[in-house]
Amino acid sequence: MEIVGIVFGIMGIVCFGIAIYLFIQMKNERIRYLELKTKQQKGGPNVVVIGGGTGQSIFLRGLKHHTQNITAIVTVADDGGGSGVLRSDLGMLPPGDIRNCIMALANIEPTMNEVMQYRFEEGALKGQSFGNLFLAAMNGLYGNFETAVYKIGQVFAITGRVLPVTLENVDLSATLENGQVVKGESTIPKEVRKQKCKIDKITLIPEECRPLDEVISSIHGADIIVMGPGSLYTSVIPNLLVPGVIEAIKKSNAKKVYIPNVMTQPGETDGYNVLDHVEALIKHTEPGLIDCIVTNNEKISESVSRRYNDDGSTQVLLDNEQRLKLKCMGIETVESNLIEVKDNYIRHNADEISSIIVKLALGYDM
Repeated sequence: MEIVGIVFGIMGIVCFGIAIYLFIQMKNERIRYLELKTKQQKGGPNVVVIGGGTGQSIFLRGLKHHTQNITAIVTVADDGGGSGVLRSDLGMLPPGDIRNCIMALANIEPTMNEVMQYRFEEGALKGQSFGNLFLAAMNGLYGNFETAVYKIGQVFAITGRVLPVTLENVDLSATLENGQVVKGESTIPKEVRKQKCKIDKITLIPEECRPLDEVISSIHGADIIVMGPGSLYTSVIPNLLVPGVIEAIKKSNAKKVYIPNVMTQPGETDGYNVLDHVEALIKHTEPGLIDCIVTNNEKISESVSRRYNDDGSTQVLLDNEQRLKLKCMGIETVESNLIEVKDNYIRHNADEISSIIVKLALGYDM
């Protein structure tokens, strides 16, 4: 009887322990549910998107339909095209990527959007977009690029906000694997292809520049931080090289996600797979910066593939060896069909990516 009493006593303690554990789990789930409900009622999770170029603006265009709380942090190292001309002539920061992000988040009539994206075809303004000139005019009016961007955001009733990563005049420099140094964002891909030599490291000129205060505060307040999609070396990494940005990301409690491009970029990521993209990002930042990658697993048709292959571009895909290495690095992988093909051009499926990102931000298992 004594032994039976001991057994029942132990069983009682175990059951009591299980009951406490289940109570705590239910309480935590309740707290999590209320937190998610609060975020949804406030317009969705707070998403910070770091990048530049076409990839970022396409993603933002879809993201604004999933959450109202968006901060786009944009590189300002562009020195080519119409942006480069205005940068040189007016001494202002390059407006191109900023303009694209503003228009992606804008809530305006299609005709106005077309006007802002219109490029002059002749005369002194040939190749220049009206949107760039509009931003240049606002910059001249207010005498401050940050204010100009904010005011345009108000004019076009954008969802969220767009921030230049720094207000200082910065350029890019690339050291190639052969030791050659190439300066200028627009020059780097050309020289890589010309010299048939990959990029070893990207740096900012000057290396010491100050990030915008709102950039750091937005990172601290994020529910999820998304790096990419966009050009690895000339859009994503330059933002992370601004002093203070990496430190802010590391300190943030947000989930850190990287979205690699669906195709390699000639002159930047020739022959790269998903793991190569991740390793290059870590090489320029710190281990542990990425919690998760969201990547495409859909193969494109031969007809579309052939068109890109002729230009030296191939699909960026995962295989089992890469998955294992990423898992060993502590990086979660989320795979889906992220491709959208329009007029034989491959783009990210903005709606699918946005849906995945918001679910990750809200804590859903993927």
